[in-house]
Amino acid sequence: MGDFLSRYDAVLARWPVPVEPVDVESEFGTTRVQVCGPPDGTPLVLLHGGGATSTVWFDTVGALAITHRVHAPDQIGEPGRSIHNGRPMRTVEDQLDWLNSVVDHFGLATFRLGGHSSGAAIAYNYAVRSPGRVDRLVLLDPTQCFAGLRVGYLLRAIPGLLKPTPARLRSFLTWETGGDVDPEWLELAAAGAEFPSSKTVAARRPKVNRLDVPTLVVIAGDSRCHDPDKVADNAGKVLSTSVIALLGGVTHHMLPMRPAERVNPILTEFLAR
Repeated sequence: MGDFLSRYDAVLARWPVPVEPVDVESEFGTTRVQVCGPPDGTPLVLLHGGGATSTVWFDTVGALAITHRVHAPDQIGEPGRSIHNGRPMRTVEDQLDWLNSVVDHFGLATFRLGGHSSGAAIAYNYAVRSPGRVDRLVLLDPTQCFAGLRVGYLLRAIPGLLKPTPARLRSFLTWETGGDVDPEWLELAAAGAEFPSSKTVAARRPKVNRLDVPTLVVIAGDSRCHDPDKVADNAGKVLSTSVIALLGGVTHHMLPMRPAERVNPILTEFLAR
């Protein structure tokens, strides 16, 4: 655990803005939230993907924190500095209740919400359940929202899910990204295999015909996770007000770190509208 936490702190130290760590108590346990940006900035909540930790936003948060008060929690039950010692996390509804506990702690009646991968799935489900609270929605290569996972991806991922080891996670992430992954973050993610975590919540594709929340969907054009074209097509059918950006040469687990020079202008332009 010590190796994981030292790697966690090292990646967090790469955030280009001052960070205030805040511990939020709820019926689920203690959630560590990294807070930065101007106190009077527009509130923005960022949800990382599975096993990525809140530190993963190091290449993105600098651009977003210019105008936003950013809140980036470590998802409870996953590797990170949150402590899951309360109510079990068994369903998607539990995840949404957990997110409510975080935003309510900061008094965020309405806010902007973004996420990557499974974090994007939580964000999407939250917007479906509570559309009046989400001012804008940002989904970075969301999983289980607009298309299912590819069989080949699942076959590669399952061994690391059933019996995670640093070597398995490192190999899996290197395979999906073609090796184009931040090495320091890669070692943090790999070390997370030995960090105590809770049972993974089964993903669920929400049943919704139309979502009226203004939404940006950034799709990894070379993702091995799912079919990018299917994600784009189905997202366009469900989202009434949307911007869909398909990035060639980008894989699922390269985001949100790479390529920052292409991703960050898309995010800031959407949020500035």
